[in-house]
Amino acid sequence: MTLLADLLSTVFERRTRIGPILRRDPRSTDALIADLMGTTSETAALALARRVLQRYAEMDDASRLALFRHIAEAYDLDPAALRAALDAYEAAPSGASYRAFTHATEAPRQALIRQLNQVPGGTERLVQMRADLLRLGVDDPALQALDLDFRNLFRSWFNRGFLVLRPISWESPAHILEKIIAYEAVHTIQSWDDLRRRLQPADRRCFAFFHPAMPDEPLIFVEVALSRGTPGSIQALLAEDRTPGSAEVADTAVFYSISNCQPGLAGISFGNSLIKQVVSDLAAELPGLKTFVTLSPIPGLVRWLERQGIRYEPRDGKAMAGHAAHYLLNAKRADGQPVDPVARFHLGNGAMVQAVHAGADISENGLRQSGGVMVNYLYDLGKVEKYHDRYAELREVKAAQPVRALSTAREKSTGAGA
Repeated sequence: MTLLADLLSTVFERRTRIGPILRRDPRSTDALIADLMGTTSETAALALARRVLQRYAEMDDASRLALFRHIAEAYDLDPAALRAALDAYEAAPSGASYRAFTHATEAPRQALIRQLNQVPGGTERLVQMRADLLRLGVDDPALQALDLDFRNLFRSWFNRGFLVLRPISWESPAHILEKIIAYEAVHTIQSWDDLRRRLQPADRRCFAFFHPAMPDEPLIFVEVALSRGTPGSIQALLAEDRTPGSAEVADTAVFYSISNCQPGLAGISFGNSLIKQVVSDLAAELPGLKTFVTLSPIPGLVRWLERQGIRYEPRDGKAMAGHAAHYLLNAKRADGQPVDPVARFHLGNGAMVQAVHAGADISENGLRQSGGVMVNYLYDLGKVEKYHDRYAELREVKAAQPVRALSTAREKSTGAGA
């Protein structure tokens, strides 16, 4: 562990040494990139890559969009070379012909992205660059192809083997705590006192994934409450005047907020690994924990009800619970997966729909998105893999009997299965 800690510390320190601001270069950004792609000198490549990233940081949105389009078009695949390489491999399969074919299948812009990543701090800058690309390049087919190159490289660079799980506590560095407040995407952290209530008590935990190349930037974090039994209200869970409990007597770990932090890593999945690692660590730390559940929002419920022309009243708890149960079990996309994005995430991880709770989130956002209803997804450690396989192969939604009964009762009361 000492060797690993020393290695990570060295990487973290190197990451922060960006270097001094370079003097103005008369070449255009396009010319700098062309020279970068053409040089065989590692020293020259590093200097050119730094200049490109510095130039990019100074651009406005219009210039960045123009640069993305130039990279997408000028460094795209060469179809003729690709066909020739495939023909050559088909005619005479060998290591050399296969190497030539695989080289031809990779757009040169991937090599450009790798070159930019060689700069200390380059990984973080590239993540920010992809966030700009996603924001500026909506519905542009050429830029969608460029985004696929970014995504494929990021999936390799940010795979689970490189991620570091770190507990976040009230004693964590202030700059990390500030980012937890800023990145919280489910239940807004209203103040430092609010953050303290989520981190300091003995029955609260928070964990985040970090990458060695971005040690000051959490990638995703989860907030956990340790309790006796399964809670059915986020307001009760986060109440200012609640009495903290003892972690040692808790039998349930409740994942009540999971927040992705980096827009530039959209589409790179961390949540599955995060939950599994946290469950493993908590089970090892606190053997009394027997139940692992979420208290999750249902962000698509109200929107779906309105699209279906279904009248609803958040104060009618029984009806709202029935609507929610039916929605989670039966509202599907064309590919057979649930309409609700949070349901897709947890069911895809192998969880089951355990319970729905009306009036569980009476915040403005909770009422607007889900009419106040929340859901518990249960992670049954003995069945997670089985449920994951059933969902992946058959799109089967596992749910507890009371939830199915709520859905059935709703169908009977409305006289329709919509």
